[in-house]
Amino acid sequence: MIAVQHEINVAQFLSGQGSAIPLFKVFMPEDAVDDSREVLLSGYIGQGPRVDLFEENLKDWMSSPHILTLNSGTSAIHLALRLAGVGLGDEVVTTPMTCLATNLPILANGARIVWADIDPETGNIAPQSVREKITAKTKAIICVDWGGYPCDLTELQAIADDHGINLIEDAAHGFGSKYKDRFVGGIADFTCFSFQAIKHLTTIDGGALVCKDPEDYRRGKLLRWFGIDRNGPRTDFRCEEDVVEYGYKFHMNDVSAAIGLAQLRHVDSVVDAHRQNARFYYEKLSGLAGKGLELLKHATDRVGSYWLYTIKVDDRLTFMEAMKKKGITVSQVHARNDAHTVFKEFRSSLPGVDAFVQKQVSIPVGWWLTADEKAYIVDCILAHFNSHDVSC
Repeated sequence: MIAVQHEINVAQFLSGQGSAIPLFKVFMPEDAVDDSREVLLSGYIGQGPRVDLFEENLKDWMSSPHILTLNSGTSAIHLALRLAGVGLGDEVVTTPMTCLATNLPILANGARIVWADIDPETGNIAPQSVREKITAKTKAIICVDWGGYPCDLTELQAIADDHGINLIEDAAHGFGSKYKDRFVGGIADFTCFSFQAIKHLTTIDGGALVCKDPEDYRRGKLLRWFGIDRNGPRTDFRCEEDVVEYGYKFHMNDVSAAIGLAQLRHVDSVVDAHRQNARFYYEKLSGLAGKGLELLKHATDRVGSYWLYTIKVDDRLTFMEAMKKKGITVSQVHARNDAHTVFKEFRSSLPGVDAFVQKQVSIPVGWWLTADEKAYIVDCILAHFNSHDVSC
């Protein structure tokens, strides 16, 4: 008989291993533990009053009151595509510079992918490329806020409106970000959020879909739970009335919502810490332009949430190895989706993506960084590109 191994080496699961400065870290306040325990012992742990309360509290962070909490950000994208009318043989213009979760739902809805290029100075989808890729078969556009920096939403929404299609914003990186003084969420036709473990706000796993149109919200509320009207009259409280169209099991539960409610009490300071750390890097690293490191360009009409702080470096592999030796975790985070075999039939020329992926890498920027750790990271980067030794 094989003995069961009870001890787990937690370090093997941590970004960077053990004592390295991590690229990601879970934020979990004590009140989230207390609140979730209360729900766990309440006898009601499915979708219920905590989900309703969480959605109500999320409204303060959105530009629309039409919020559907879900079991993942992936489900949010899948549901948005369904509400946008995307089906078998339709086309969706999207970016390959993202997590797989953005684009696999397109295939799951039976549609075809058309890759648009990106702006290599931001990592975000390029509106002009989107406009060039639209055909009579296009049903939706998906844009991704790389690292939490909002896309050119005005231009993209105008393109969508011109063609009578929907704009779906994947804001998985961007909780708390702003575009032209408005919180992201409800600016595009659909906005998708992720509350996965290492996001600014986590519900362990979960997500949300924000709908601009109240009718999309009403229909989405049915579709997230099999198509069942949970609020309609019933002769038997356990038996549903007529189901008009098929739906999914995409809803959030009260345990996750309880954690989310606790997270909301802290998320302002979490996002602010990311932004302060990003400002520190902009100040300290801007002098390396022309020496092998380039900072991404960010416009003044939007405020990112900096889930990632991405830089572009020459000889990325050497840089990554140098940071690893110094105990600093860095990563490309997401590989270009169009390189995967599952998407091979959709490949096309994307020079902007080519230029970005050759150099992009992200450094730690999160709420957990101490002043000494930030200074150490900067010193090590400066030493690497200025070719002289410092205390790092």
